[in-house]
Amino acid sequence: MKRFLSFTLLAVSTALFAAASSPVDAGKSRITATFTQMGVGVDGAFKKFTGSVTYDAANVAGSSAELSVDTSSFDIGDEDYNAEVRKKEWFDSKAFPSATFKSTSIKPLGADRFEATGTLTMKGKSVTVKAPVSVKTEGSNRRFEGEVPVSRAAFAMGDKEWNEVLEDKVLVKFVIVAPAG
Repeated sequence: MKRFLSFTLLAVSTALFAAASSPVDAGKSRITATFTQMGVGVDGAFKKFTGSVTYDAANVAGSSAELSVDTSSFDIGDEDYNAEVRKKEWFDSKAFPSATFKSTSIKPLGADRFEATGTLTMKGKSVTVKAPVSVKTEGSNRRFEGEVPVSRAAFAMGDKEWNEVLEDKVLVKFVIVAPAG
């Protein structure tokens, strides 16, 4: 009986440890967005974000992620452009200081890959998005890497006059690093 109890406690504690929530290491992570203006790709990066990841390799479907991005931290490399994207027509950072992603399901794809489905909320609007994600263990960390296309129009970003200059699709790429457990 003692052996069974010990085994049960070990199994439960291992399962809890494997599925522990880990904070995102923003210093090792990155979230970028590439938009196309007049046929040319323009890259920017969010400099401030927080989040947490719960990942269990033995039960990938039980994993989850939450991210919050400071919209005023988007950096295109020029302060005039940075100030422009913080305005009401774009991120409207004053009224909506953050954009969030919260996973609603994780679907295993095999070989350290999965599809994360979740709710992306920006400027008071919420849209369901799906992102293929790969995961690697690097030392004591896990690295989650993927990308998701996002529609500017879905979040009312850019006036109609911009539609002739900017493509609707913005490609958001992410590398999220968090302690492995």
